[in-house]
Formats: sequence, structure tokens, C-alpha cells
Amino acid sequence: MEYEIKGGAFPLVICKLNKGESMKNEGGSMALMTSEIKMETSTDGGILKGLGRALAGDSLFFNFYTAEEDNQEIGFASSFPGKVVTIELDGSKNIIAQKSAFLAAEREVDIAMHFRKKLGSGIFGGEGFILQKLSGNGIAFLEIDGDVVEYNLESGEKLIIDQGHLAAMEETVNFDIERVKGGKNMLFGGEGLFFANLTGPGKVWIQTMPLINLAGALIPYMPTSGG
Repeated sequence: MEYEIKGGAFPLVICKLNKGESMKNEGGSMALMTSEIKMETSTDGGILKGLGRALAGDSLFFNFYTAEEDNQEIGFASSFPGKVVTIELDGSKNIIAQKSAFLAAEREVDIAMHFRKKLGSGIFGGEGFILQKLSGNGIAFLEIDGDVVEYNLESGEKLIIDQGHLAAMEETVNFDIERVKGGKNMLFGGEGLFFANLTGPGKVWIQTMPLINLAGALIPYMPTSGG
């Protein structure tokens, strides 16, 4: 499978498939496809696995797109301004991503819900208890809010971030929550009460404009019922 990412701030990934090659998504992101691609919808692993994803807020079904001839193309479009990040999985490392990050992947990539182990990081982590876990072999594409900055953390190296800016990380990275120190900092600093503490080893993808921040910036300009 070959691919190209186009569109700048409104990205579209075009995947070129040969006969027998397949891509999958959760529905809604397919923008275009050539005529010799067959679509099939399934739970990808059985109804129980599909129900587990649905209870976590994801889709019950996946759409599978399989090329029936060589040189076929299918395009998946991001649902918001940002970047599309390419993840290459070889079975040696898993990726943990924010719940809304998955855009599309090759058939062999497994997407499942992932629970944070620590209560504190689940309650105060900005995205709830449930994330997405990508594993297996193949290429996956993630939607990132705004632009993206990548860090490769060494073993024991720490990175402190606002929790909403965490887009994805390798499973080897430890994620925990720490309280902002100092009463004045907590009350008047404007950074909330908690930071996310990421400890290596592993790779981290940081997003520059979380959707919740964008929504907050737009609220003062939205019309109200009072006119």
C-alpha cells in the first residue's frame, strides 16, 4: 500500500491499493474511492468486541475497503483542521491515542479500547478513562488537533504537559497526573489544577490545538438566545 497526505490544514490521506489490499475505518471519514473497491461492514472481531467499542463511545462497526483490481485509490478526510500522522506498527510496540484520533488503517491493525490503569489519570486526564489502543502490523493514520510536535523520551526522562495536548504515545510511556503546586498558581495561573506527567521511554505526539480549547475560544463569539 502506498499513500500520500494532501490538503494542508484540512488533510486528506489518499491510499493506493493493489488487488486484495484492504483499509478500514469507523465510518464517516471516507471521502472518495475508485470504482474497483468493494466496501464491507463488520464488527471486526465479533459482536462482543464491537459492543465493547460502542460502550466506550466508539463505533460498533468498521468499514472495510478492499481493492478488486490493481491501482485503486481511496481517500480518508480528517473531520477537523489539523494534521494526519502516520503510524507504522510492526508488532513490537503498541500506540495509545486519544479516543477520537483513529482515522483509518490497514486491515491487519487492531483497534481496541484502552483503560487508564490509575484512577487519578482517568478522572483528571482530560479525555476520561478510555483511550484507543492500536496494535498489530501495518500502517494506521491518526487525526491530530492543530499541528503536532513529537518527542522521543529516554528511559526516566519526563515531560510535563497540559493533559488535553496529549494526542498519542507509545505504550511504554507512563502517564500520570500531578497537581499544580502553589495555591496562587492553582487559583490564578489559568492552567487548571492538574498537569500530565509523561515518563519515558517512548515516543509522544503532542497536539497544539485540542478541540476543547478551540471550542472554548469560540464560545464568547457564539450567538445567544437573548440576541
